[in-house]
Amino acid sequence: MANLIKLRKGLDINLEGIAIETKTCVGKCAEYALQPDDFTGLVPKVVVREGDHVKAGDALFVDKNCPEVRFASPVSGEVTAVVRGDRRKVLCVKVKADAEQEYAEFGKKDVAALSGDEVKKSLLDAGLFGYINQLPYAIATKPDTTPKAIFVSALRDMPLAGRFEYELQGNEEAFQAGLTALSKIAKTNLGIGLLQSNEVLHKAKDVDIYVFDGRCPAGNVGVQVNHIDPVNKGEVVWTVDPTAVIFFGRLFLTGHVDLTRTVAVAGSEVSNPAYVDTLVGTPLSTLLEGRLAKNEHVRIINGNPLTGRKDSLEGFLGAHTSEVCVIPEGDDNHEMLGWIMPRTKHFSVNRSYLSWLMPSKRYVLDARVKGGERHMIMSGEYDKVLPMDIYPEYLIKAIITGDIDRQEQLGIYEVSPEDFALAEFVDSSKLELQKIVREGLNTLRKENA
Repeated sequence: MANLIKLRKGLDINLEGIAIETKTCVGKCAEYALQPDDFTGLVPKVVVREGDHVKAGDALFVDKNCPEVRFASPVSGEVTAVVRGDRRKVLCVKVKADAEQEYAEFGKKDVAALSGDEVKKSLLDAGLFGYINQLPYAIATKPDTTPKAIFVSALRDMPLAGRFEYELQGNEEAFQAGLTALSKIAKTNLGIGLLQSNEVLHKAKDVDIYVFDGRCPAGNVGVQVNHIDPVNKGEVVWTVDPTAVIFFGRLFLTGHVDLTRTVAVAGSEVSNPAYVDTLVGTPLSTLLEGRLAKNEHVRIINGNPLTGRKDSLEGFLGAHTSEVCVIPEGDDNHEMLGWIMPRTKHFSVNRSYLSWLMPSKRYVLDARVKGGERHMIMSGEYDKVLPMDIYPEYLIKAIITGDIDRQEQLGIYEVSPEDFALAEFVDSSKLELQKIVREGLNTLRKENA
């Protein structure tokens, strides 16, 4: 029987442009790209050259500090470019897709008969192991770590997030195979939402099921870890995106790497927001072709509006991205008397507008910060939207001041940047909390190396 966990803190932000549950087709793409920045903590070393031919599943780059961790090409074709940025940083590896796809053969396997080490080896050989993250540090994990547990959250509740239940349709067998494979490595916990009615989620085998009843960010895997089995210093847990679980299951069932995922194309500036089946690394220009309500004064987000990254039509679908959103930039918006005017079309957490009288109303929010960075105010704002057993404001202050001992006492090993996305949204001090947390985690990892 599933365990029920109720969360009282959080905030749901209802935005216009949520994807309706229909799938639309996208044309074939000439070129795909895999981006090392999608795998936090990775130091990439490219193992192909321009002109090389690769199969789907062949490695494009590896982790320089752990070469057995490879990252698979989503398609077969010719490597057309290794794009580098400042100081020769690898930005992406581009592959021109073949008309007929070829797949590297890894062999079908019965996951029920595999050991944990065999599961690890299969994922490493196929270039999929890098899709597993870890706490502490919220980075791509290494195969030599020993997790005390593995966590999978099938609940997506960020604004405009794609529903995993819809993506799961047709992938039920692969999802269960992936869960069984992970359970061979360590105890595996599956977090789902109270309103998720899919039987495959409620009756998943080889995992412990936890049902979360609460507002966003109940779907954050870090929040779920905090309530199920918190991370202490010296401990490691693995976290896996539910789509990656499907990738793993397909590998064992078919013997091939198939990085096809269902992505929500959403946002108030998208015409007919819906879902598409596409590959990791698909050009955003292809996903958004004919869908933009306008081409100017819009922000394209690779991910959801709170945790995604700003991108452009020249970008590519991220490895962990389940939605592509387009919202107004706001740079062409000029409001008389600014925030002081009474309005009903604006969303406010603090009841500054009459919108609090309409809790089910959907809003068109733009990308403006609406204010500049200022001194941090200890007002309890973060605590109201972060359902974790930590003191978030004190933790942020400890990170800013570089007090590592204090950070450890306040629970930095349990958090990831996305856990502070809502706190950043409501923050009256306009601090970039996710960036602050990421820098703090990076510093801590270097100190403990």
